[in-house]
Amino acid sequence: EDYKQKLRNEALNEGRNEGVRSMLLRQLHARFGELPSATVARIEAADIADLERWGDRVFGAQTLTEVLDEPS
Repeated sequence: EDYKQKLRNEALNEGRNEGVRSMLLRQLHARFGELPSATVARIEAADIADLERWGDRVFGAQTLTEVLDEPS
């Protein structure tokens, strides 16, 4: 039973991550237009913490770089 629950939780988390990833890609495309393939690949490979942090920055950023790069 624990194994089934673990698999279910992993599937639910992956589904959530994919939803966040998809939403971020749509928001970035709406805000900045066509995205470079390297940017899409970076988002596809990102963990949930990065995706959520970038999502928080989308609407206040003037550029794609401001969304994805850490402030200096």
